[in-house]
Amino acid sequence: MTAPGRPSYPHVHQINVSDGGVPKKPIREAKLTERGIDGDRQRNLNVHGGPDRAVCLYSLELLEQLQREGHPIHAGSSGENLTLAGVEWEIMQPGVRLSIGPAVQLEVMSYTVPCSHNAPWFQDGDYQRISQKKHPGWSRVYAKVLHEGLVRSGDAVTVTKA
Repeated sequence: MTAPGRPSYPHVHQINVSDGGVPKKPIREAKLTERGIDGDRQRNLNVHGGPDRAVCLYSLELLEQLQREGHPIHAGSSGENLTLAGVEWEIMQPGVRLSIGPAVQLEVMSYTVPCSHNAPWFQDGDYQRISQKKHPGWSRVYAKVLHEGLVRSGDAVTVTKA
């Protein structure tokens, strides 16, 4: 069931950027390029960024479930660039492709390994709560930009299984 005021179709709930680190703050629109989101910067380029890790994606519904578990997490706090709503997260795995808005196309390349900078958003600092290895299906994912373009909050998201 769709929450009041939320579109009933899969969509971009929030776009998040920072000057390095977390939390990332919301913006209304952004240009996605093969390097990532304009205006966003990663603190550690050894584990973040690059063409295969250009954009980090996460699920609004998983964030809401984590909140119900008592974790003080919110959209953008775990470092995701795009918080997506209405997407079947269990199919978000390497090889899946997404079309966002009129132009942007992404391909999921890998699961995102959580780091200790995410600890403040979890009870008892248990940032491994979003680890694919420890909790399959709860991980953020990294995506490669196949086709650049402008993304806005509310843009429709279409997922194509691998």
